[in-house]
Amino acid sequence: MMRLVLLLFFPFILFASSIVHIKIDSAISPASAMYLKNSISYAQQNNSQLIILELNTSGGLFDTTREMIQDISNSKIPIVVYVSPKGSHAASAGTYILYASHIAAMSPGTNIGATTPVPLMSIPLEGDTEIGSSLQKKILSDASAYIQSLAELRGRNVHWAIKSVEDGSSITATQALDLGVIDMIAQDLDELIVKLDKYQVRIDNENVITLDTNGIKVLFFEADFKTNILTILTNPNLVYIFILIAIYGIFFELLNPGSLFPGTIGIISGVIALYALNIIPFNYAGLILMFLGIAFMVAEVFVVGFGILGIAGVVSFIFGSVLLFDAQTLGQDISLPLIIALSLVSLVFFVYVVKLVITSKNTKAKTGLEEMIGIEAEVVKKTTNGYLVHCHGETWKGMSIIPLELNQKVEVVSIDGLVLHLKPKE
Repeated sequence: MMRLVLLLFFPFILFASSIVHIKIDSAISPASAMYLKNSISYAQQNNSQLIILELNTSGGLFDTTREMIQDISNSKIPIVVYVSPKGSHAASAGTYILYASHIAAMSPGTNIGATTPVPLMSIPLEGDTEIGSSLQKKILSDASAYIQSLAELRGRNVHWAIKSVEDGSSITATQALDLGVIDMIAQDLDELIVKLDKYQVRIDNENVITLDTNGIKVLFFEADFKTNILTILTNPNLVYIFILIAIYGIFFELLNPGSLFPGTIGIISGVIALYALNIIPFNYAGLILMFLGIAFMVAEVFVVGFGILGIAGVVSFIFGSVLLFDAQTLGQDISLPLIIALSLVSLVFFVYVVKLVITSKNTKAKTGLEEMIGIEAEVVKKTTNGYLVHCHGETWKGMSIIPLELNQKVEVVSIDGLVLHLKPKE
């Protein structure tokens, strides 16, 4: 009888519904889009009835944001965007994603807004130039129309959506609920799941789903290896480090041809850095200033400039590092302490280490028998063909143009085979 019951209920157990929980706690990047796309596929494979995207972001790339919004809008599984935990925010790109969600929720103590687009190249303020003003209007108009379309699609507050773009407005979770920007406020994930029970969500114009989240299983979907690698490659701090490793490695290989290890590491890091710079936008002026700073530091080794070139190199390097990435465009920037620390490390490397290497290369190498030239020896015996001397802990044959006496201190002038040429020590 028990087997019959299990057989009858087995299909329902096998295809029991679940919730897929994902978390984005960083800037919106290509890795974020890949993570969301993979989570939707995972939810479909597990017959999940809902995806909860827990979001905390300062913004990010607008093209990536559009890609994520397309995936959310076309998803047959409803997606909840939940700004959480307390103290989090969904600024800039995060607000667009929130507006695109099937259900928008926030935790107390969070905020959204400031969706004014930030182009990669600076645009003159309105009134400065006719071209700048026209271009700025086009960008604002496009962004306003885009978020307005999302608001109309989900039946959310259109007026505030446009205001967040044109005025850069931000609001709290309570204000967002009062204005009809979000659908609910929940203290945590458990309370959100409880509030979602029996909630009706519209997938499209024809399909309305009533959620059943009572006692539902929550599956946390972790990013795969490829997504994690892409996350690393789109992190400005790590890209910055890869650039410096490439510079150090290749430069050190040029100083010591054939050492292989620094050159290999440098080339690999350089390729990774170039790939990353192809993915995320960067400022060419910042990159040029960085290379210029390194050139000044290297010049300090060869030119007696009383430290002026070294200081100029550090200043140029720091300014270039600060300008390399735009925090408003990427949603994150290079850490200032990291910039200062690596700038000082670069100064030490290119002034002290490089100088040390060049000095050692210019110093005549003394190994083996050559090491004995110039050292002191003592005459221990006279022979018919010369002398026997005690040198370097051993007894050697010696010759001298100037006659020598027993126990006399002498100096090695040169070596001919196994015979030392000597002279009296002054």
